[in-house]
Amino acid sequence: MSAGPNGLPVRIAVLHGPNLNLLGEREPAVYGTVTLEQINARLVEIGAELGVAIETLQSNSEGALIDAIQTWRGARVAGAIVNAGAYSHTSLAIRDALVSVGVPYVEVHLSNVQAREPIRHRSMLAADAIGAIGGFGPESYYLGLRGLVTRILPSA
Repeated sequence: MSAGPNGLPVRIAVLHGPNLNLLGEREPAVYGTVTLEQINARLVEIGAELGVAIETLQSNSEGALIDAIQTWRGARVAGAIVNAGAYSHTSLAIRDALVSVGVPYVEVHLSNVQAREPIRHRSMLAADAIGAIGGFGPESYYLGLRGLVTRILPSA
């Protein structure tokens, strides 16, 4: 496990927004049949391969997501994978929280938001992210994690 400047393992936060708790049963033609628990388990496996610890949180509440982001201050996490779901397109408050804590993050989406309804074409989060990936189903998370770790731990 890689150690951060404080000697503790490098931690990566994974934030899942509204309705992602329903993965596996929610609109399988759009989101697939893999559950959130399966995605999280695979992220932990990949994190171990890359030498980082993974912590995950899912909430349907914008305020709970913001509260979680604010806990990242003080180098508690080295980076984040963020799928804010529909809040990606509407929440200036989540964007402000992400910018305020100064943690590098990758925005991910299971679906290709550019191929969906026009309201989904604009992300409030993407301009401040170090990267964005979508359209690859659960693989979007895994690619995002690998890219993030490569960016924050160049030797990974």
